[in-house]
Amino acid sequence: MRDLVAHLRKKGDSLRRGGKSADNDLQVGLLPNKGSLQRNYHFIRRILLPQIFSRRQGETLRPDLATPEDHRFHVTWIGHATFLVQTEGVNILIDPVWAKWLGIVKRVRMPGLALKELPVIHLVLISHAHFDHLHLGSLSRIACGQPVITPKGVGSLVANRGFGEIVELDYWEEIACGPLTITLTPSKHWGARWVHDTHRGFGGFLIRNSAGRTVFHCGDSAYFDGFTRIGGSAGIDLALMPIGAYDSMSGREVHMNPEEALAAFTDLGAKHFIPMHYGTFPLGGEPMQEPVERLLRHAAARSLSNLTIPGEGQPGVF
Repeated sequence: MRDLVAHLRKKGDSLRRGGKSADNDLQVGLLPNKGSLQRNYHFIRRILLPQIFSRRQGETLRPDLATPEDHRFHVTWIGHATFLVQTEGVNILIDPVWAKWLGIVKRVRMPGLALKELPVIHLVLISHAHFDHLHLGSLSRIACGQPVITPKGVGSLVANRGFGEIVELDYWEEIACGPLTITLTPSKHWGARWVHDTHRGFGGFLIRNSAGRTVFHCGDSAYFDGFTRIGGSAGIDLALMPIGAYDSMSGREVHMNPEEALAAFTDLGAKHFIPMHYGTFPLGGEPMQEPVERLLRHAAARSLSNLTIPGEGQPGVF
């Protein structure tokens, strides 16, 4: 693994950076809106408790995960916001979470891939510090000297976990990793892992290969007008967009609903849409099956054909 990482870094001058500072105006406040106690009561009674006592669904697959040497992207959704992205000999893991429980929140669907079935991971990307995106137990099992890229203020959480270089980026900063360029993009969310550590950054990632083909992982975000600029900075071939947990117990606008995700996809000017952040952990007040049902309904109303809803552990080529 160390030889692979050294080769990856030697080819890419992996410390090239430059960009603007993060915009604090995009950070959603932490105070709940009126009615949060009632929303929490309904969430616990109607969503959380039934899922705790339900049987976990889905299965863990063993697909062919050979790393492509060409310019295509092989993309495998593992569950929630976790993806394996492979291109040009590089395997990238984004927001790796294999936890079966996040405190009292139960994972209701199995990860699509077992950790032991992963190919060699050359690079790890973490969009922000929330527990459903940064799981220390999973990271400790993945780390074997490879670099990890995070927003500003998040790197300290993954220190001493077995990674090599820890790179923190501000919005629009980019870093070259072998044949790839990774750019941190803005989102409208918040990054605190605990109540008061609001210094931690958050965002999404543009992953661009040497042919200029690009995958966008949105991270977590409410809808905002920044998606147009993100799309204008790169021709996005595939957008991985969050569609769930929009019925927030706090009443804050911190995630997109399916209609907003489709609007963001239009703003991006991306060629293809894959949804994420739904169906794995009960994190919003909406029924677990509702996000994908709403997405399909509104995509059909728009005659949108460039939409793929993969099962966990099923690779797609883009």
